Amino acid sequence: MNAVVTPIGALPAATGALALDTYQLTKRFGTFTAMDSVTMHVEPGTVHALLGENGAGKSTLVKCVAGFQRAEEGSILIDGREQDIANPIVARALGIGMVYQHFTLAPGMTVAENLLLAGGKTPALIDWKKKRAELEVFLATTPFRLDLDVTPSSLAAGEKQKLELLKQLYLRPRLLILDEPTSVLTPQEADEVLGHVRDFAKSGMCTVLIITHKFREVMAYADSVTVLRRGKAVHHCQVGDTTPALLAAAMMGAGAAPPSEGDTPTVQAPTGRASHTMKAVAADAPVALNVDRLQAMGDRGTLAVHDLSLSVKAGEILGVAGVSGNGQRELVEALVGQRARLSGQVTVMGQPYAATRSENRELKVRSLPEEPLRNACVGDLSVAENMALRDFDQAPLARGGLLNFPTWRSRAREWIAEYGVKTQGEGAPIRSLSGGNVQRAVLARELAGDINVLIAANPVFGLDFAAVAEIHSRIVQVREKGGAVLLISEDLDELLELSDRIVVMSEGRVVFETAAATAQRHELGAHMGGGHH
Repeated sequence: MNAVVTPIGALPAATGALALDTYQLTKRFGTFTAMDSVTMHVEPGTVHALLGENGAGKSTLVKCVAGFQRAEEGSILIDGREQDIANPIVARALGIGMVYQHFTLAPGMTVAENLLLAGGKTPALIDWKKKRAELEVFLATTPFRLDLDVTPSSLAAGEKQKLELLKQLYLRPRLLILDEPTSVLTPQEADEVLGHVRDFAKSGMCTVLIITHKFREVMAYADSVTVLRRGKAVHHCQVGDTTPALLAAAMMGAGAAPPSEGDTPTVQAPTGRASHTMKAVAADAPVALNVDRLQAMGDRGTLAVHDLSLSVKAGEILGVAGVSGNGQRELVEALVGQRARLSGQVTVMGQPYAATRSENRELKVRSLPEEPLRNACVGDLSVAENMALRDFDQAPLARGGLLNFPTWRSRAREWIAEYGVKTQGEGAPIRSLSGGNVQRAVLARELAGDINVLIAANPVFGLDFAAVAEIHSRIVQVREKGGAVLLISEDLDELLELSDRIVVMSEGRVVFETAAATAQRHELGAHMGGGHH
């Protein structure tokens, strides 16, 4: 019997890989342009990787192709014909299938039932004997062994991801979209899944579009790659013609080519406060923050921060560069007390620092986390209450054990004016503010008073130009007043503009260090791409 089975009840199989083109595709959410005139060509029967940092527009692009979102401008062409993909049903009829980052399995149903449900047209009576035989034959065409009788609740994350993929493969898609399919897999499972997907494309039955931020996967499994940055397609190439260093440089805005001999590297300072105008860090300045051989676990029970050491002097900004997913988030969380430290020492002004509230106050440590609404605020509390989270129980905000609310409110009004926070008033819930205004409110709280150490993680992510310029100037002011700043950012421009020194993180380790004034973008890009260990 032929090993390829058309599932009963599925769409009449138009077989063969599709060609996909997007032409000047633009998608806005309110005033935010998530995808800006993206033109991309995906050859039939190839694996095409979409690479870019978080927020670059990758998911928006594939959701438009899969019918989950509609672009305001531009067009999508399937096999050279423009298609209006109004919803996922239209996409499915065209032969487009998508596997999500988040699981969409029915937890109480068996693997077999989940596979049949995927077809969407399940007969009222199922001849299980016949169906099981079909599913067994189908599974024999894949490298995955999953027990048809178990429910997803008893499957490990990697097995769930395989089932999600099997659901789509069972429908025989002609274009398969994978959104970070390996984020929950071990490297071995990733190789197994991606190897199968690649074989599927090579057979000419399917075209694959895969979102990833892992260079290893692009280099090993993709034929061509498109790099998105801030909603724009900034780089297209064949995988054979590129390197991880070039891809990292394109992703991070580091310019694709190394400077030619004799070129002096120039630091573009969009806000007009170039790093070279800063006064030099005093040679005898004390070390304000010292991290010694820090280790911390990631969310999947593997080490995310490996024996990491760094130090920041008073009056210095140390930039931490790297492609997202290399341990930066876990480092920040371990430093600010949101993640357990396995081993290692952290000191502030020579004192042990475990990130308790009293230590933050005594040692004057402040932080600007990314996604401040989620990580630094209580959404339902007012702007004034959020501004008081640090010192609500200290004079003058509290007297004799009583909270002094008028003082909270008057101080909040002063800060709202000083930081230009757009809000209906200090009593408005902070979740009613826009992202830039939440960040301004958090800044007002975190930058008040004397600061020894400021830990800032992607502090301007997703903010508009005016907010970026203002927040950058506030961070530089902390340095000018003698504070130490640890600035973790996925934007190389930001690091080159603000930092005195830059270190690169790759796979949870510091792999490179350089003075910012003489930093070479292509060299930073090479280390970010994991080129030198």
